[in-house]
Amino acid sequence: MSPDWQKSLGHYVIIFVTPRYSDVSVNFPCKDRINVQSALHDVTTTMKGPTVSTETMTIREMCDAYDVTPRTLRFYESKELLYPIREGQKRLYTKKDRGRLTLILRGKRFGFSLEEIRQLLDLYDPQSLNMAQVAKTLDVAKHHLADMTQRRDELNVAIAELEAHIELGEKHLVNPKPIKI
Repeated sequence: MSPDWQKSLGHYVIIFVTPRYSDVSVNFPCKDRINVQSALHDVTTTMKGPTVSTETMTIREMCDAYDVTPRTLRFYESKELLYPIREGQKRLYTKKDRGRLTLILRGKRFGFSLEEIRQLLDLYDPQSLNMAQVAKTLDVAKHHLADMTQRRDELNVAIAELEAHIELGEKHLVNPKPIKI
């Protein structure tokens, strides 16, 4: 936080920017800057509690960090996959939200449905070392891997067939003959 000092009605007013609030102004009934600096230290120490956390991110910061749109974040919130702190219209995402978003995006990349992702996230239990979550994740992952492998094999067959037809078509353009299908 970098304070901006302004004198107002015989008192110093300090305006500083915190990670959570854009402009916070504190009015101190102090006549000189030295007393204000001491008071500022007391206020900033107090504000470092649960109300102000440098570990929160705004929706814009989340979008930039994870290459997603605000609409995506709001959608995941509506599906109860993310639980940002709400301050009026402002959404603040915690370290836990960032971890959940990382897992959501990874799950989507692997073909997991949102319902599967929700069920896996709901199994989070650090006291049990997340054993149930890991076991269920492995089960779902193995199922998806088998499905993806089958689709890849089918796609390889389709690619080989298409390559053969392209080769036949190119040969036909060079030496036109009746095509046998």
